Amino acid sequence: MSTPTVISVVDDDALVRTALNNVLLWRGYIVHAFGSGEELLESSRLNATSCVISDVQMSRMDGLELLANMRMRGYTTTPFILITAFPDESVRARALEAGATAFPAKPFTMRTPD
Repeated sequence: MSTPTVISVVDDDALVRTALNNVLLWRGYIVHAFGSGEELLESSRLNATSCVISDVQMSRMDGLELLANMRMRGYTTTPFILITAFPDESVRARALEAGATAFPAKPFTMRTPD
């Protein structure tokens, strides 16, 4: 039996956190939701995280800073998806250069299986 993937969702918008949490739970993932990058970094659940989905623009630590901090802490292979409501090509380029796996723009469409 395989271990379910643990996804950490980081967004300072509670509605976005809840929506992502619900979709990912429905798809069978274990989800931990955090209101800031600091909350994730201070969490005992950080080591169990298989993937991070984080907003780029947050009120405290932004998503790029969170990505850089995780990479400095040794989480170099953890997939990191940055989401944004304000797509900007220079930010996208910096995110991908820093090791982001993907950079989708909000609102995004989540397909359900047929």
